[in-house]
Amino acid sequence: MCSSKSKLHSATQINGRPVLQPTSNQVPSLEKRNSIKKTGSPKSPITTDNVNSKSFTKSLLSPPVSPKLKSPRPAAVKRGNDPNVLNTSAEKIMTPKKLASLVKKPKNVGVAPCYDSSLIVEAPGSIAAARREHVAIMQEQRKLRIAHYGRTKSAKFEGKVPGLDSFANGDNNDREEKRCSFITPNSDPIYVAYHDEEWGVPVHDDKLLFELLILTAAQVGSDWTSVLKKRQAFREAFSGFDAEVVAKFTEKKITSLSANYAIDLSQVRGIVDNSIRILEAKKQFGSFDKYLWGFVNHKPINTQYRSSQKIPVKTSKSEAVSKDMVKKGFRFVGPTVIHSFMQAAGLTNDHLITCTRHLQCTALASHQPAVAPAL
Repeated sequence: MCSSKSKLHSATQINGRPVLQPTSNQVPSLEKRNSIKKTGSPKSPITTDNVNSKSFTKSLLSPPVSPKLKSPRPAAVKRGNDPNVLNTSAEKIMTPKKLASLVKKPKNVGVAPCYDSSLIVEAPGSIAAARREHVAIMQEQRKLRIAHYGRTKSAKFEGKVPGLDSFANGDNNDREEKRCSFITPNSDPIYVAYHDEEWGVPVHDDKLLFELLILTAAQVGSDWTSVLKKRQAFREAFSGFDAEVVAKFTEKKITSLSANYAIDLSQVRGIVDNSIRILEAKKQFGSFDKYLWGFVNHKPINTQYRSSQKIPVKTSKSEAVSKDMVKKGFRFVGPTVIHSFMQAAGLTNDHLITCTRHLQCTALASHQPAVAPAL
């Protein structure tokens, strides 16, 4: 039995001051209930002793403690008995002691335990398997390199050279057919024949020099194959490229040639003007040949190009020749046209060094008699 007098008051702090409240108004917090359940202490009425105690006041003023929640991490799952299989972050980590316990000990103590290497190689996702595969690939590549460079080295330094029969059969034919890279299997036969027989061969005939100068100017905006197909028509129109005959063409003759042979009228007039300038050069230098070859000291320029892409469209020498010819009144003789003309007439040997015609044109130039410069 309890009376109204027996009701006690509890002391709490509000705004920093202790305030007494009836105990009936107090509701124990969740944390306090849990702590009571954990300690297992029986419920007892609050007395004045524990109300006035410092420990009770300290427990009321202490901050609440958050309840312990379960970890969201999934339970550990062991993949299998294979100690070589890797474990993910969510799997159970296998320590060396546990791995040792999984390995079956052999019956014979004196014999070392043997493990099947296929387990390591065939295990999916194994670092050892990937490493072994990489090493195997590297070894195969190394064997191929040794086999290839070993044969090359032995043939070069041990005197293993091919026999003469190989050159007599097919190897010699391949070397003879090797041309400049701009000659392809799709090239026109007339262009291939021009490369193999005329291009780069030193020319000293005035009529042929006049012809090559006209053909070189005509191929501007076109190509050599189209011009070579019209070569015979040019010879008929301009009387075999005889400068003395062409220089006497009248205006009526020039108009008829342009209409009959489908040649531009300005181009026909330019050819007639060039024939007149050639006759003037003959009077001054003795021949058109001496005038042109004097720019290269009567010796062809031998270049050493390995790729057709390295061959320039004009050079300082062609610019000098073009400048002098323009000064003398020649037409259609720009630096690019003159450089192409010098290649065709053999003033410069621009055959690639890998082409068989390079050495042949050099030999042709060395066997020709030297031409004395005009006085």
